[in-house]
Amino acid sequence: MMERYELTVERIRRILTEETAAEPYRRYFRSVASFLLKIEERRQKLEGRKEESLEELKADMEALYQDILPENYETSYANPAYAVKTLGAEKGAFLSALYTELRGDAAYVWEGRFSYLTVGNELFIEIYNQFEEQQEPPLESLKEIFYWYASDYCDVFAADRIQEQIAPDCHDFLVKMVMESDLEDLRYLYRMGEYVGENEWKTAQYLNSLPQETIDKMADTYTEGIRVGFLQNTGKEISTKSVVNIRYVLGFERVVKKSIQNFAAMGLRPVIFRAAQSVITRPRLGKNGFYGAVVNKQYDYDHKDDIGLILDRQFVERKLEVTRTVLEQNKEQARQFAGPAVMDVFGEKPFSPAPKEEAVKLSEKQEELLRSLNSRAGQLTNEYMPGDERSFTIIAWPVPEIGENYEEIFGEVIRINTLDAELYKQVQQTIIDALNQGTHVHIRGTGGNRTDLTVQLYHLADPEKETIFENCVADVNIPVGEVFTSPVLEGTNGVLHVTSVYLKELLYENLEIHFQDGMTTECGCTNFADEEECRKYVRDNILSNHASLPLGEFAIGTNTTAYAAAQKYQIADKLPILIAEKMGPHFAVGDTCYSWAEENKVYNPDGKEIVAKDNSVSILRKEDPGKAYFQCHTDITIPYEELGSITVIREDGTEVDIIRNGRFVLPGTEILNEPLDIL
Repeated sequence: MMERYELTVERIRRILTEETAAEPYRRYFRSVASFLLKIEERRQKLEGRKEESLEELKADMEALYQDILPENYETSYANPAYAVKTLGAEKGAFLSALYTELRGDAAYVWEGRFSYLTVGNELFIEIYNQFEEQQEPPLESLKEIFYWYASDYCDVFAADRIQEQIAPDCHDFLVKMVMESDLEDLRYLYRMGEYVGENEWKTAQYLNSLPQETIDKMADTYTEGIRVGFLQNTGKEISTKSVVNIRYVLGFERVVKKSIQNFAAMGLRPVIFRAAQSVITRPRLGKNGFYGAVVNKQYDYDHKDDIGLILDRQFVERKLEVTRTVLEQNKEQARQFAGPAVMDVFGEKPFSPAPKEEAVKLSEKQEELLRSLNSRAGQLTNEYMPGDERSFTIIAWPVPEIGENYEEIFGEVIRINTLDAELYKQVQQTIIDALNQGTHVHIRGTGGNRTDLTVQLYHLADPEKETIFENCVADVNIPVGEVFTSPVLEGTNGVLHVTSVYLKELLYENLEIHFQDGMTTECGCTNFADEEECRKYVRDNILSNHASLPLGEFAIGTNTTAYAAAQKYQIADKLPILIAEKMGPHFAVGDTCYSWAEENKVYNPDGKEIVAKDNSVSILRKEDPGKAYFQCHTDITIPYEELGSITVIREDGTEVDIIRNGRFVLPGTEILNEPLDIL
């Protein structure tokens, strides 16, 4: 492989001076060749094991990411609009996607993945050769080369992705970096293979200033979540498992190091995999795994559909074949997987993308194929790592970009993440007791909020032993503060509206979704002047390109402490859904909270069994899982200030208010208003 790699580097060096490719393509190939040769310079430095200064490390990083920074992106070949403008409408988007695929080398070189570097270089040279042979090679021949690259190396990229998630010995670069680096010497940040922005640098710097007991408290809350959640969700001790997946953002290594030690005490070895770089494995939106600064969110958004260059039925079958083969080869290891432990961040400026016609787009047929791929891949995962035999935990922390009160906010979030679960358990049980009396719940907005939605509730056969809502007391889902259920779809009708909400790193203004018998119908927002563009934005990013999705969850958030903090520091628009969902009622479109684990018996602290876990769509899992699961679950919260009322309607028509005009009015819940009174 090294011999192949060195041959590609020799060939790429010559591209800088050759004039065989015609303009304007020659400039493009020289630009991309320069990037690939910077990767080779980095490789040589790593091979030489020279001690590098902070300035050297930072300069090298900036050189690799310079052209996709927001201030330079307008004239970058990674920008589809610029590529189309300079290279032509026919090939511009393709060549922009090719460059984006090769940009993954910025991470691969640090990990010593020479096979990845080699096949990427070979792909680049093969495309370049087409332009040497013909001034205007057919686009189809270029796409065919890219297609077979993806198909041929699917059993490398996709196979590695699976093994990295379940096998601690498969690729332990990141674990070793966390455990073996001197975390007080912040040069380590630049050796992790990610872009280091101000948030990452200042986070690591701030965490180094905290006493060990604070770090311990943060780590203990996080790791205890997966232990307790595993016991609750599976009924088994976590000692039956041996692997946990840690997902986090660069800068939190001090907390992660302590967490790894905690997990070791539970008998769990960590796997930390990097967010996928290749079109073969990366998701359409967001990052899953370990990652650093998101250099340019518009860049990521522009390339979310690059898989359209390779997505056909043959590729779907190829990727699923690889997935099944690798899981079968590692089935004993897969059964040892306890679940993911996620450490999320928040505080960045909300992002509203600019849709670009020049970017690669999925056809309707490809959207259908992608849904099928995700659904069948989910079924395979559940076959080898059953949902009822694993759990998860998730917690979130602010980053310095949240504002000048960062350190104060950080301390407040630590307090929110460690609130008295016992107190919330009792108050939430009072709310559940009222909800269990109802046949349906009516939710109305106030002021500019147009929500008017009726949610149908499960009918209890034995109210003495059964409950409709789960009492969530911060086991897996930190912080504390919600009661939730899977609504009955039939009879769930109306409009959900939020004036402004931030979901999956995207901003939505006046998000509106209509429901008929629990299924989404109309949808839209006011982000863009064109209504159809707004509908497409919601369909693509909230409905995950499904024509319609069920209302998978209805919940009432009770964490008024978090809400008060959000209002005090004016950060409500920057909070992650993990916290935001606890700050008012929320509604999830997609799968239920119990997907793949419906048969597990789950009980509230009062001993009653939670029986509302299925709906008329999810129950189809018994006939065809492909019709039951959508591989998505997006929570949408109405904040208290936009909430007119939440009213329980009993079978005899009498009503019980839980919230009116943004305040808890149900007797026994008044204590939840105290943070609001202080505010």
